[in-house]
Amino acid sequence: MAKLSSELYLISPLDVEGTFPERLERALDAGPVAAFQFRVKDVDEHSAARMAEPLQRICADRDVAFIVNDSISLAKRLGADGVHLGQKDGDVKDARERLGRNAQIGVTCHDSRHLAMDAGEAGADYVAFGAFFPSSTKETKHVAGLDLLEWWQSIFELPCVAIGGITPANCAPLIRAGADFLAVSNAVWDGDEAANVAAFFDAIRANPRITEQ
Repeated sequence: MAKLSSELYLISPLDVEGTFPERLERALDAGPVAAFQFRVKDVDEHSAARMAEPLQRICADRDVAFIVNDSISLAKRLGADGVHLGQKDGDVKDARERLGRNAQIGVTCHDSRHLAMDAGEAGADYVAFGAFFPSSTKETKHVAGLDLLEWWQSIFELPCVAIGGITPANCAPLIRAGADFLAVSNAVWDGDEAANVAAFFDAIRANPRITEQ
């Protein structure tokens, strides 16, 4: 299959119990998803690990990277494929030392070129920019523009992730501007997850990156 101009990076809802493992299977089977981020809040590490384990197996069976949000220690405990760090969640170099050279380490960089360059210099595997649109997943404190994606792609080879309120209906400009990955949550889990993933793939295939035309 031809390489897509952008790939999907699914972020879990906060509630990953009950029927969520079955929903995750449906979503991942609806198309080639690159990564799944396990994101839960206000639970201890033991409980988080218990919730994560079946989801991690589902991802492993489908060759989807399993990324832990915020917690280097949980990522190490699970043997996860990587960790995603907010600006207050830890240091890239520390994560690399604890998780190993093969771990995928991503960093939230908001709308900042400076933070993104610092993350790259520290050894991050990808940087995440956003929010590009208002999000119901978390409060929007930083707003990024398409020029940030275009600038990053024109200078750096390190992959970039676009995040924040992204839907099949509004993702086209992000793809064309150079987002390597689209990080999405509510737009998939609010409704039929398989149909929503399929809608994202339709949008991605219909909108090649400007430099690829």
